[in-house]
Amino acid sequence: MRKGAIAAGHTVETIDVAALTFPFLRSKKEYEQGAHKGVRKAQDVMKRADHLVILFPLWLGDMPALLKAFLEQSLRPGFAYTRMDGRFPKPLLKGKSARIFVTMGMPAPVYRLYFRAHGLKNLRRNILGFCGIAPIRDTLIGMVEAKASKARLTWLSRAEALGRKGE
Repeated sequence: MRKGAIAAGHTVETIDVAALTFPFLRSKKEYEQGAHKGVRKAQDVMKRADHLVILFPLWLGDMPALLKAFLEQSLRPGFAYTRMDGRFPKPLLKGKSARIFVTMGMPAPVYRLYFRAHGLKNLRRNILGFCGIAPIRDTLIGMVEAKASKARLTWLSRAEALGRKGE
């Protein structure tokens, strides 16, 4: 996707969540204190972005805990939505779109139809949508470890085409 986006003239910035240092939130008080210094640069990247791409492996039906912790640290009141003071908060990330790529060991239709993709739905509606991001599209890549090299190249070329289109 990155390769296609750059080839089409899009500016691309990367946030490597695994390389960031920040604590997991453990209380409401911690959540309300403001973003940890370890994610402030990532917030700046997200603020500049018109389109967000989130890529993760499916672990136990959901995103890895580190990604969830990053979203909790970065999508705070005052950055992603207005503070809640008895009224419904106002989303602050309107005008941004997102593409979510999820890789998994099972066939993607099994995750979507049998397991009903609850982890993906939560990310779409309760996290990104809550902050005003729309539209949100997703790409599920099933049987990722079993894919032959030709199938992997097909998925990579599809992702590159999405990058060229800015999707």
